[in-house]
Amino acid sequence: MSNAAAQDGLPPLREVVERHGLMAQKALGQNFLFDLNLTGRIARAAGPLEGQTVVEIGPGPGGLTRALLANGAGRVIAIERDRRCMPALAEIAAHYPGQLDVVDGDALAVDLSGLLGGSPARIVANLPYNIGTPLLVGWLSAGSWPPWWNSLTLMFQREVAERIVATPEQRAAYGRLAVLANWRCETKILFDVPKTAFVPQPKITSSIVQLVPRQQPEPCDRRLLERVTLAAFGQRRKMLRQSLKAVFPDPVAMIEAAGLSPTMRAEEVSVSGFVALANALATARS
Repeated sequence: MSNAAAQDGLPPLREVVERHGLMAQKALGQNFLFDLNLTGRIARAAGPLEGQTVVEIGPGPGGLTRALLANGAGRVIAIERDRRCMPALAEIAAHYPGQLDVVDGDALAVDLSGLLGGSPARIVANLPYNIGTPLLVGWLSAGSWPPWWNSLTLMFQREVAERIVATPEQRAAYGRLAVLANWRCETKILFDVPKTAFVPQPKITSSIVQLVPRQQPEPCDRRLLERVTLAAFGQRRKMLRQSLKAVFPDPVAMIEAAGLSPTMRAEEVSVSGFVALANALATARS
């Protein structure tokens, strides 16, 4: 008996995929995970799931969905735009009555918080590669904070994962995404997923990243923070006194007011430094 059958009494995932003709589509950024040990490890990485509501993006044939439910998730809301996957997901829903809600739609357009009725949720997903970063930026840019989700446990390409958790010590990876992510969240890479675990096999290694919202991020206007980081990293080879000319009428004075040196470059500025720049910009505009 396969891991899948032993775990939840459902048919092996490979059999489900073959029966429904679910070849992964590159246009949808799909790479399916058949290893139930691995999907179980991802589900457990999200923390105790008993009674928890979990949002999953791009479940495909439902490998991770099954692991989430088998590990005790009280309710899983799965957002899937590939209608070919609906019959396979319906079989899982029938096996776990009342616990799996499948939403036919594009995760970039679906109002996820509206589906939850105000209750918090964890987001756990093997994100489609082509929409992973836009989804993350959207979740990090929530108007109210703390947000409607209480943790993110997500799979990204290793290169993207490194950009999310980077600090100025990792200069090549450190950029706007790292500043936004680490201003609002505690971030860490939990473990890597080898490319051999996927069908079809991608060309690169993937990583599981976890983000937990900070209850009280350093105060600043998110839009001004994004404006400052866009200018600074848009010309990352230049000193701040040059790259921030488009933002500040008197960049040197504002940079020094933020406690930074005008000769620093973007990759040398900490998250707190960018927050100070955003607050200096707010003061200059008031």
